[in-house]
Amino acid sequence: MTERQNEFRAPVAEAMKAYAGDGALAFHTPGHKQGLGAHALLRELITPQGLREEVSLMEELDDLHEPTMCIKEAQDLAAELYGADAAYFMINGTSGAIHTMIMGCLKPGDKVLVPRNAHRSMIGGLILAGVTPVFIQPRIDEKLGIPMGLVLADIVAAADAHPEAKALLLVYPTYYGVTIDLAEVAEFVHSRKMLLLVDEAHGPHLKFSDRLPLQALDAGADMAAQSTHKILGSMTQTSILLVRSGRVDLERVRSAASLLQSTSPNQLLLASLDIARLQMAEQGPELVNRAVQLAERLRQRVNEIPGLWSFGKEYLPVCEGLDLTKVTVSVRGLGITGVQAEHILRHEYKIQCELSDAYNLLFIISYADTEEQAAVLERALRGLAAQFAGRQELTLPVEIPLVPAEGISPRKAFFGGRETVDFEAAAGRIAAEQIMFYPPGIPILAPGDVIDAEALYYIRTMQRLGLKVVGPADSSLKTIQVVEEI
Repeated sequence: MTERQNEFRAPVAEAMKAYAGDGALAFHTPGHKQGLGAHALLRELITPQGLREEVSLMEELDDLHEPTMCIKEAQDLAAELYGADAAYFMINGTSGAIHTMIMGCLKPGDKVLVPRNAHRSMIGGLILAGVTPVFIQPRIDEKLGIPMGLVLADIVAAADAHPEAKALLLVYPTYYGVTIDLAEVAEFVHSRKMLLLVDEAHGPHLKFSDRLPLQALDAGADMAAQSTHKILGSMTQTSILLVRSGRVDLERVRSAASLLQSTSPNQLLLASLDIARLQMAEQGPELVNRAVQLAERLRQRVNEIPGLWSFGKEYLPVCEGLDLTKVTVSVRGLGITGVQAEHILRHEYKIQCELSDAYNLLFIISYADTEEQAAVLERALRGLAAQFAGRQELTLPVEIPLVPAEGISPRKAFFGGRETVDFEAAAGRIAAEQIMFYPPGIPILAPGDVIDAEALYYIRTMQRLGLKVVGPADSSLKTIQVVEEI
């Protein structure tokens, strides 16, 4: 078999099918015994063939923690497709991949540079590894009311102030699709002997279109965690961690991945990663470029609707780029919040967006979408705009709070003593828990932050707008947990 033919195989899926067809009587896990004991509802969710193949740890099916056969072959094919030196299949999401990045490269006491709009999983990785963050404020777009990319000068200033920093942990692209000149950042970071570790959760498709920003690894990143399930065709909870050797110890990364993942990985999840890679090998550029074209046409049509606006690449400064498949629609011109708009679209038009915030809706256009689906969305947005035509533009009396004053490390705050205080009286104390709105899952307060009045006001305002509070023990926000004073 030629190397090119090998690229168009799905080794994990093939091994599962072969095992199920071998006819061996199952006196092993899982308890449903290849579907024989499955409840009718489970049989409705998963096909009979899928249940027959839902086994793991058999000799023919390889071992995720010490792969030598089909899983190793599938990971090697993924590494080849994405241009990595190694690829690791992750069955606990990109959160697990991010934790693996941090624990596989850093050690307790290390300092790292981190954008303040990092996902909650990055804070979790810092806690697990005992790493101390130096937060950098991203650029805030006042019209959209959202954080955008980091500015290189701010990265340089943080590195100058903390020459002991071991890595820059970066979000690329942001949830809204904004990127920075990562090649320029990589050159600087490496000149300071730091690692560039990238949360590329929303960029697993970037590799397959020259109309999109460079994928992180091609721009010089040492590691990149990609949510294959978010944009491509694998099952929810599956991701890939891509690694370049040289500055990174591959064996330590493998050990960290093994430490953080289940010892009983679901073979269906692994097969879905394998098949998603196969789909991109077969049709990646065709499918992703179609999604780009569809998103661009949708953006153009949205901008023809009075009261709505969707920013494009031309809106951004020259140092930033845009994943064109992320269509952010500002509804502030309709005089309503994004939360209100999401509710109306969901319940009156049967349209579900990816997220809403104070001013915006985010729609993800993937390789699966069609012209017909885009037309349905366009009609719904026109209907929404017609309902609120002529209203005054919405301006909220609140802005995203800036980076809080440095308190203590996230790990020390997490494991330290804590006490519960009235939310309104927490200013000046150190947070012992995370508070965020989900999605996008970006902490407004993280363990170790010094709480200030501006952050409390912002959180309370967003809560009143209807955004979903996630993280605190008291989701009503009557109280908040803070580090116990000694």
